[in-house]
Amino acid sequence: MRTIDETTGRDGRSHTTAARGRAARAAVPTIPLHRHAGSPGRPRQFTPVPAAASTGVTALLRGPVRRARIVASTPTGVYLHVPGERDGDVVAVLTSDAARLPLGCVLFRPSTGRPLVSPTAAAEVGGGRIVVGDLAVSAAAWWDPRPRLPSARPALLPEGVRQLRTTLYGEGVPHSAFALPGLPTGPGGPLAALRGAVRRADLDAALRTATRLIGVGPGLTPAGDDVMAGTIAGLVLLGHPAAPRFAAGVTALAACRTTELSRALLRHAAAGRVSGEYAAVLHALVGEGSLAAAVDALLSSGPTGNRATALGLCTAIDLVERTTRGR
Repeated sequence: MRTIDETTGRDGRSHTTAARGRAARAAVPTIPLHRHAGSPGRPRQFTPVPAAASTGVTALLRGPVRRARIVASTPTGVYLHVPGERDGDVVAVLTSDAARLPLGCVLFRPSTGRPLVSPTAAAEVGGGRIVVGDLAVSAAAWWDPRPRLPSARPALLPEGVRQLRTTLYGEGVPHSAFALPGLPTGPGGPLAALRGAVRRADLDAALRTATRLIGVGPGLTPAGDDVMAGTIAGLVLLGHPAAPRFAAGVTALAACRTTELSRALLRHAAAGRVSGEYAAVLHALVGEGSLAAAVDALLSSGPTGNRATALGLCTAIDLVERTTRGR
């Protein structure tokens, strides 16, 4: 047996990296792994780079070595689709200045401005490692992408909620005027329909707007998907009783309407697993940390996606307030 922090050196022996020492000093548990021979014909003499891995991808890292396909390679991350039951799954290797996604292994260094690997590089995941091209990564530490809030139905600070809404929508600007790139605007658009459902405290109507949002917008994670992911995660983490039904409805719609990465992030949202930036905002809303700094980090950690995710969080807060508070 070896742990996820052990690597195979160029001499063919099992070594424990310096990263493992850091993990032990931080009281981070290691995970026992069975040895894997790897794919036939592929050299295994890489020395893995240490990373902080989300526990949301533990099963992928601990599982058997499987070939993976690069979904995208950018300066801040490489995203890999790993085939499996039903839709398979997605795991990412991210630089320290990327959004801390719940499916990511975060390197202890920032982006250099160049893609991490070639988009045509061979890749595999499992046996304690992610190997893509000449980059090999193993977990030296772990982080939990599900925020640990004070209770199953935490009370949010009213002033904090007002501050979040003002930052997102603007002072004195009607919520119906909120717009996102790639999404239809105006009174007949899906965002207006979502706001209308919230005003009526109609969760079923809010769910129906998912048919007009999932897969809509540019990019690997279209803005409409990000809105729904933020809404799902907020409902789950704030303890809305209908959250499982809402999440199941949205993820079922996503199965044939959007990208592999979006589908994976929606599944993580349904389990309450969110980005580190989203989690920081929730913690601040219950009085644990600076809200202004957390909101700024969330909104600046992506070009449009995290603004859409923040809209989803506000939507979830409004639905919880209107449909469960005071019962």
